[in-house]
Amino acid sequence: MEKNLLLSIFLIFVACDNLLDVDPTDQYSSEMFWLDKEQYDAALTGCYRSFHNALSMFNSETDMITPNAVAYNEANDTKNIGRGAGTTTSSLFLTFWRNSYRGIGRANTLLDKIDLATFEESEKNQIKGEALFIRALYYSILVDNFGDCPLITETPDAKKHGKLPRTSRSEVINQIITDLNTAAGLLPLKNSTSNIGRATKGAALSLKSRVLLYEGRWEEAAQAAKEVIDLKVYDLFPNYRGMYLPENENNQEVIFDIQYKVPYFTHGLDNAIQKLNRPAPTKDLVDAYLMTDGKPITESPIYNPVKPYENRDPRLHQTVVCIGYKYNGKITKIQDVMTTGFGSKKFTSYPDDQTVKINIGNSELNPIVIRYAEVLLTYAEALNESGSVPNEEVYSALNKIRKRPTVNMPEIQPGLSKEQMREVIRLERRIELALEGFYNSDIRRWRIAEIVNNKPVLNHENKLYENRTFNKNRDYLWPIPADEIVENSNLVQNPGW
Repeated sequence: MEKNLLLSIFLIFVACDNLLDVDPTDQYSSEMFWLDKEQYDAALTGCYRSFHNALSMFNSETDMITPNAVAYNEANDTKNIGRGAGTTTSSLFLTFWRNSYRGIGRANTLLDKIDLATFEESEKNQIKGEALFIRALYYSILVDNFGDCPLITETPDAKKHGKLPRTSRSEVINQIITDLNTAAGLLPLKNSTSNIGRATKGAALSLKSRVLLYEGRWEEAAQAAKEVIDLKVYDLFPNYRGMYLPENENNQEVIFDIQYKVPYFTHGLDNAIQKLNRPAPTKDLVDAYLMTDGKPITESPIYNPVKPYENRDPRLHQTVVCIGYKYNGKITKIQDVMTTGFGSKKFTSYPDDQTVKINIGNSELNPIVIRYAEVLLTYAEALNESGSVPNEEVYSALNKIRKRPTVNMPEIQPGLSKEQMREVIRLERRIELALEGFYNSDIRRWRIAEIVNNKPVLNHENKLYENRTFNKNRDYLWPIPADEIVENSNLVQNPGW
């Protein structure tokens, strides 16, 4: 949400935050609260505020259980999960489950109350559209990771909802698509300067295309992505690294992000990523970056193993901190990236040539949740999978990404088969969206996790860091958290857990 709007309703939001979850008797009551536009705006802010509490769901956390990165410690139990030793009590699973339902509950509460509002219908419709988008986003995360899950579309009621069984994935997906279709019809094409950061028609359609892609509904996914493209609202930001920096927030590539503002809403990703080297990219990810001639390091004549990070796809140095190269105003040394010999630049505010100091927990960088490059990648993949051979639009979408000014990689070789193009698209997704939280979903929906995530993880010196294990009979779905099973005996656990 636009930072001035966040500030204007911050105080009333602090007083009513918990109302969206449980309607506490020592604060506003339902009768006292839902009276005027300011209070509805505060409730909507509470829905957006749920993203702050769920930040680990929208950054690199899940990359650390894939071949892309590792965790230096046991936070959220990511290290154990990556090793195949996660359990139903692993906190990562509980974090995703409970934070999703907390956000859904807040959206449901607002949706139940919005029709009672007496202000302008257009304002009511926008609030409704935003709440539907937020609910759909959380449900998309639940079905992607857990499969079947209880579908709740009403104000939270522990007695009524606390014993619900899991709803089939297909039914939840249908609700998500319905919500997003409705939201797209209610939301504005673009936000005014006073509403920057709020959900738009493009955000709803983009999320719809992502959900349909993950479900393998290729033609529908391509159509939804094409609708976003045809809006002509978004474009690639010229500078790949610069797109993520604070000075370029809310640029033309950002479709939806999570808004922060010092001192009211802040996070600690800058320090966690730089000082703690978490996530630490793997050599497997680094080796996946092509050479500037468009060939892999195993085939390119310009690859030099003595200088392995030279002449690489420019996105490597715009994404990964490498030893011997400047970052945050100094040359990176091994002690700066002790875990694997690599660091991450995404979700940080630090440039390469200047030193920036950020106090712990005091960053206001907006993490990007949906951006235009993802839409182009969705469009390309969905078109390729729905046809017999890749058409010109597939090439055009991918080449547009490759020809971003600060990337400028060779265009894709023409005449590829559907299968060859599939591999090109999968690599392009991995590189373009590296460390943004997509890869775990990708390798599971592609059903290749049992291959790519069942091998040693190496550091920059090709030495073993840890072994990864992925159980194909269990790990394609996360377990329902043990605490939830205890509280609700009607929740049937996923196979193998």
